[in-house]
Parts: sequence; structure tokens; C-alpha cells
Amino acid sequence: MATHKIILQGGGEHARVVLDSLLVQGENVVALFDPKYAGDLFGIPQQGQYDPDFEPSAKAVVAIGSNLIRKRVVSQTRHQFTNVIHPSSIVSTFATMGIGNMILQGTIIQAQARIGNHVIINTGARVDHDCILDDYVHAAPGVILCGCVTIGEGAFIGAGSVIIPGKRVGAWATVGAGSVVINDIPDFAVAVGNPAKIIKYNKP
Repeated sequence: MATHKIILQGGGEHARVVLDSLLVQGENVVALFDPKYAGDLFGIPQQGQYDPDFEPSAKAVVAIGSNLIRKRVVSQTRHQFTNVIHPSSIVSTFATMGIGNMILQGTIIQAQARIGNHVIINTGARVDHDCILDDYVHAAPGVILCGCVTIGEGAFIGAGSVIIPGKRVGAWATVGAGSVVINDIPDFAVAVGNPAKIIKYNKP
């Protein structure tokens, strides 16, 4: 049963999945803000540019898939944040998480995993025991993080990737879809393949 009003920052493809997750929980979503969209989405009005004075007691979720853009929009959002946890997900009572996170359909988060703030754990992703995901991480659909994996701030782990136990993916690094990570990945690196190899570095 809804306990408070919720607004979404973002109206694109990722926002559709997040909104669906909220509506299936019976949450009271009152508006979406994204200057690129108008009309409504699943019956919820899209209000255009973010209005910090709109329903000031409402909670917010920044439903934007890009980690860099999500971080920027979070910094510009004055509403307090809340988490989205789809009822089909399995989250250990011994896992911990911050705020603004999106835990989507069919995900599993195991005991003593630590999830930061504004993290996306996308459809069917698996986060095993003792993993650490820093702020603004995006684990794409079907990702498997084995035990004791650490993912640095803003890293993107592509769909279907596997990271073996105990490895670290650095801050703002990218792991390409379908990759198998068997060695640590440095900050800002882009790694692809099986086994994953570094092909370039993003600019800090």
C-alpha cells in the first residue's frame, strides 16, 4: 500500500521499467519530469522540466540509465529520495543499501551485499554475498556478480556479464555485454570479451 507520493526524474526507456515497478507495488506516482517528454506514461502525467517546488513532501527516484547523467540530475534534485524494489526481487535481510536505488524485476541480492546510493540492479541481475556496489553503479540485465566482488562508483556492467569471485571493477569503468571478468579492471577502463580485456580508457 502506498505510503507517500513519488516523482520520477526521467521519462525515457529506463523510466518506463522503474515506473512499472512502482505501479505494481501500488505506489502513488504523481509525476514524471523530463524536458524531452510530454503527455502521460502509463497514466502518469509528464511535467517537462523538473520543478523543485512540486509536491515538496514527495519522494524522488532518478530513473535515468546513464550513470553520469543520473549523478548530475541527483545533484540538482531537491526532493528526498526513496528506493524502488520490485516485489519479484529477492533481497536478503542481511544485505544493506542506501537510497535512490532501483532493484528491478527478478533480481537477487544475497547476504552481506552492500549497495550504495542511486544504483541500478537491472532485470534478472544477481549480486552474490559480500559484494560491494558503490554509488551510481548500473548492473545491466542478466549480470552475475559472484561473491566478494567490488564495483566502483559509476561503473557500468553490461548485460549478461559475469565477474568471478573477489574481483574489482574500478570507478567509472565499463564492462561490455557478455564479458567474463577474471582480473581486476582499473578505474575508467573499458573491458570486453571472454576473458575480458581492456580495449581503451574513458576520460575521467
